[in-house]
Amino acid sequence: MPSEFDLIRRHFTRPARHTDLAVGDDAALLAPRPGMQLAVSTDMLVAGTHFFADTDPEALGWKTLAVNVSDLAAMGAEPRWAVLALALPAADETWIDAFARGFFACADAFGVDLAGGDTTRGPLNLCVTIFGEVPAGGAITRSGARAGDDLWITGTPGQAALGLAHLRNKVALGPDAARTCLAALHRPQPRVAFGQALRGVAGAMLDVSDGLLGDLGHILECSGCGARVDVAALPLAALHALGADDALARRCLLSGGDDYELLFTAPPARRDRLAALAQEHGLPLCRIGRISANAGELLLREADGREHPTAHSGYDHFA
Repeated sequence: MPSEFDLIRRHFTRPARHTDLAVGDDAALLAPRPGMQLAVSTDMLVAGTHFFADTDPEALGWKTLAVNVSDLAAMGAEPRWAVLALALPAADETWIDAFARGFFACADAFGVDLAGGDTTRGPLNLCVTIFGEVPAGGAITRSGARAGDDLWITGTPGQAALGLAHLRNKVALGPDAARTCLAALHRPQPRVAFGQALRGVAGAMLDVSDGLLGDLGHILECSGCGARVDVAALPLAALHALGADDALARRCLLSGGDDYELLFTAPPARRDRLAALAQEHGLPLCRIGRISANAGELLLREADGREHPTAHSGYDHFA
């Protein structure tokens, strides 16, 4: 049976692109570029909580890094380095090889060096800490929303949650729809380039991991604002086309999570600029509401004009 160090050497040691000292020593050596701040984030994926134990390991390798890359996209940062800690039930080299292929495919796609990490025996648990760079003072945080700002969402949120509903036999999707939604669930596409393009444009931003309404609540709390979400402006039609009825589509989009799309605010004067950026990046972009001065208030405006308060209901690991 291979040792811990054999596994690291065989599957997780690669030439570094921009790391002074990477895998193989007691610590990595990193050198941020002049004028840059470090942006650092950690995410953990646990079998049975974040993914099914029989999830394809190559897709899981991609997602393990991608969800961390998305955190940096949400700050307008450029991903540069990651460290990976793995708890594995057994030294299954076939599984590890597939996981590493997916992980490094994501690393190559977004220019990330694996700078170090750790392995141990235990229940399947995957933890990445990612480091990126952003021009000093240029990071987009959750606290920059202002009353009167527009509220925007990238992409087609809700597809990942619809894929999960399909896996749980709560909806039966057709083959093409299932393929689309399961790709969204298992291989999310972090909006790194678009996040960087939003520096100086967006006021506040985060990536949607725990549901649109729940994550919007974080922006409202940090910014001391409220918001109104216009149901008629939500990109529900894309979910209807995949086979979701209206109730399921709303639930997936507003509280499903696992989308890793960017939810952000910007002044109305930026609308033309945002339309140009969406076209330049080939990325769907929807203006779904507006920020208000009523701190903590979150309203849904129905298509008939009725407004009603709604909870900031997102996924909570301890609820």
